[in-house]
Amino acid sequence: MSLSRRAFLLAVPVGVAGCATNSPPAPPTPIVATPPQRFPTPAPEVKALYEGMKDGDWELPAVDLTLVDPRYLRQKVTYSSPYPVGTIVVDTPQHFLYLVQENETALRYGIGVGREGFAWSGEAQIARKAAWPFWYPPVEMQARDEKARRWAGGMPGGLDNPLGARALYLYQDGRDTLYRIHGTAEARTIGRNVSSGCIRMINHDVIDLSARVPVGTNVVVLEVQTGES
Repeated sequence: MSLSRRAFLLAVPVGVAGCATNSPPAPPTPIVATPPQRFPTPAPEVKALYEGMKDGDWELPAVDLTLVDPRYLRQKVTYSSPYPVGTIVVDTPQHFLYLVQENETALRYGIGVGREGFAWSGEAQIARKAAWPFWYPPVEMQARDEKARRWAGGMPGGLDNPLGARALYLYQDGRDTLYRIHGTAEARTIGRNVSSGCIRMINHDVIDLSARVPVGTNVVVLEVQTGES
């Protein structure tokens, strides 16, 4: 299955973009400030998965789980899949990432995905993994964003880095697809279409996923059904 991507005329703010896009910018859309939606505090055993933690040289703060729909918090679920145990399956329309396990189960994580028009599908492999990775803004982004130009040589890993605590680099046939599974500190963006094509996870979740999968893991991104014949 070949990897595909579609690009529409959408501007991608540097604050949420972790990957490259070749689309030209569109006129900015006015932003109306609205208070964030709040959800009930989850059970203690779930909350414990997202407490503050030390990861290498970084102190990762606890996640405010009232900003995340409980559906998108890490959990083991029943999952029937044609793919082998250990495969990562990404369901972009539903904003779920599944790590296939034995006995028709999977670990399910919530994700944020690319805005409409940056959707992609196909199969790829994790060619490398990085903890607190550097971020290199795409040339197109540098051309239109002063902050991106400031980091043209690469932004060091850290709590403000758009790639978060981990990045899993997706390759196909030995070539970089420019897509990543990566972390984010912006928990409220999980379950939304917010970035320029990459798959973003809560930092705690991408740390957990990265520890479970080796380099070479197959990643299947399900095709988005558009209703077209």
